[in-house]
Order: sequence, then C-alpha cells, then structure tokens
Amino acid sequence: MKNPYAVLGVAKDATDEQIKGAYRELARKYHPDNYEEQPMKDLAQEKMNEINQAYDQIIEERKGTRSNQSANGGYSEIARLIGEGQYEQAQLLLDGVPINQRTAHWYFLSGNVQYNRGWYDEAYTNYSTAYRMDPNNIEYRNALERMNRRHNGAGYRTREYGGDTSCSACDICQAMICADCCCECMGGDLISCC
Repeated sequence: MKNPYAVLGVAKDATDEQIKGAYRELARKYHPDNYEEQPMKDLAQEKMNEINQAYDQIIEERKGTRSNQSANGGYSEIARLIGEGQYEQAQLLLDGVPINQRTAHWYFLSGNVQYNRGWYDEAYTNYSTAYRMDPNNIEYRNALERMNRRHNGAGYRTREYGGDTSCSACDICQAMICADCCCECMGGDLISCC
C-alpha cells in the first residue's frame, strides 16, 4: 500500500484534527455517490477505498503509539499540562492510570502536581516513591533532595493545615490556655482574665 500520509496529503507529524480534516475533504470529493451514472464511478470507488484504508492505518498506528507510550511511561501530555499550570487536568489524567501501571515517572509527575499546588507532604511521598523505584534517575533524586532541604529548613506547608508546620499564633494561644487550665487545677493562675 502507498504511504497513508501521502494518500491523505498530510505530513507525518500532522495533528489528529488535521488528519480528520484531510480525510473528510477527500471523502467529500471522491465519494462514489457524487459520480452516479458517470464513467468515473468505479475510479471514485477505488480512490475512496484507498482513502479509507489510509485513514484507518494512520488511526491504528497512532493508537498503537499512544498505548506504547503509556506502557513505557510516556506522560508527555501530563508534563505539558503541568508546565502550563493546568494542575487539575494533569491530576485527572494521572488518576486515570491504573495503579498496577504506575511507573516511577508517574509518581514523579504526581509529585510535581502536588508540589506546585503546595501539598508538600503528598509531593514528598510521591518523589520518595519515584526515587525508590528508579534510584539512578537524577531528576527524581533532585526533586527528593529539594523536598528534604525544604523539610529540614523552615518546615513545609501541608494540605490539611493550609500553613507551615511551625507554630502559629493559634498554636501559642491554645498552649497558653492549656497551661492556664493546668495552673488553675493546682491553685495558681497563669492568665488572670480566664
């Protein structure tokens, strides 16, 4: 068979939409119904068959490439979404990967989504998993080291508390009230207004 891309008149790197558009245009042009009772009807039917085969072949090739990419951890679309700051969409695609097919790169990308959202505990867990699964990957190691530096420094924000893990004004007030209650139980009074 001829090169299917040449049959449709598109480049090999054409987008799916460009391929569909070229197919529709050729199908309209060569559809046998356009040549009823004309000597070119048989030629149009041949051309239409060739167009259909070319389109089917391209679609099957691309499906195969996508499933191979998924099986091999090809998460380029998710990485693109993360790069564009579209964390919700990236997370949806990540969540769609079955648990038994999650590679080290899946955990790394998931860590990137969570890190960028400020969910550092979850990011740390995912970076750790990615590094454990592939300890020779420099990118995974660097991400984990970045989290370790952050953790050993000023603490890091968690999704559950929405702030860093150091003491806040609320923590100090709660501790003072607790201390006052203990003092009062023993006959003293730490805070006189309470």
